[in-house]
Amino acid sequence: MSPTPRPSAIAGYEDWPAYVRSKPGHRASAAAAQELSDALGVPGPVAPPDVTVHWEHTHDGATTSQLSWQLGFGPRTTGWLVRPAGHSGPLPGVLALHCHGGNKFGGADRLVELPDNHPSAASARAGHYDGRALATDTARRGFVVLAHDTFAWGSRRFDLSSAPWRTAAAAAAQHAQWREDGVAPSAADEYNGAAGFHEDTIAKAAGLLGTSLAGMVAHDDLAALEVLAARPGVDQDRLGCIGFSGGGGRSLTLAALSPRIRASVVACMMTTFESLFPAYLDAHSWLLQTPGLWKLGDWPELSGRSAAARFLVEYALADELFPEDGMRRAHQLLESMHAGTGRYTGSFWPGGHVFTAAMQDEALHFLTQALAPQPLPTSPQGPR
Repeated sequence: MSPTPRPSAIAGYEDWPAYVRSKPGHRASAAAAQELSDALGVPGPVAPPDVTVHWEHTHDGATTSQLSWQLGFGPRTTGWLVRPAGHSGPLPGVLALHCHGGNKFGGADRLVELPDNHPSAASARAGHYDGRALATDTARRGFVVLAHDTFAWGSRRFDLSSAPWRTAAAAAAQHAQWREDGVAPSAADEYNGAAGFHEDTIAKAAGLLGTSLAGMVAHDDLAALEVLAARPGVDQDRLGCIGFSGGGGRSLTLAALSPRIRASVVACMMTTFESLFPAYLDAHSWLLQTPGLWKLGDWPELSGRSAAARFLVEYALADELFPEDGMRRAHQLLESMHAGTGRYTGSFWPGGHVFTAAMQDEALHFLTQALAPQPLPTSPQGPR
């Protein structure tokens, strides 16, 4: 009797190994950025992808277009471009970077007001973003905003319909617990439960290929930045990025890797590596904990590898994922590194691991000051 064939551990991404092995590493514009790129194993370069516009919709002062593009491997990327309605630019551009959130079923849809938002996106928005659609709100402040699914999330997620054995075994245990608790999981719940276990397999595969989960995410983010810069009405000299939690880590990394980024918001994603040992290690995913990254310096010190960006870092004092002493030490390091330059602003907020409405208002004011969007005409309904 022949053995049962093992399912693919990277279903939907069978072309990923050949892509990474055939590509040189990302070539950064400065030595400091190159060290980070090499540590993360960021593949590159990627030719600017051809972009398809699927639909466009205007509502409440914002025009949203659904875009897609094909990178060199894996599923097609979906993104949403949001701009102020009736304003053609040139306007500064912002890349809105979604969080990890334990929700890989969806991606950037949690940041965008859509005619048919999936319940998982609505849940992520309510739980992490104080109910706000970050990308859409940013566009209404006078920016062209691109929110895209990154590697392993949303349209770029892995196919776990026939999960690899170890992931399937862990998912079966999760199902047993749901049954015991009387929980009827949704399709998104089932996917996210399996994807949480599968992230270890992705990280294992990435390491074998000479890259990392964070490096692959940075690859997708760099490609999206080129898509944003090439869109009509975007001022390529005024680009920024904003993210909460895992998206904040992506914002910091992208600013360090690309001199295009002039302003970066990092919300609820700043501490020292030392403060994570030993109690906070299991609070974080492979998106933060790339093997060997600490050899380059501490997490806040990555900001010094950025060629041009100004940084706003927002800390939540009751954040369950970061100890307060680690956040305060990171703040001290950042103030010392950027003393007299005006490049760093830090703010401390009450509450837990949530990008509150007040924090978002501060972040959008920072982006407005850093990138100086043109004033928009007042709508007949009055200012928002």
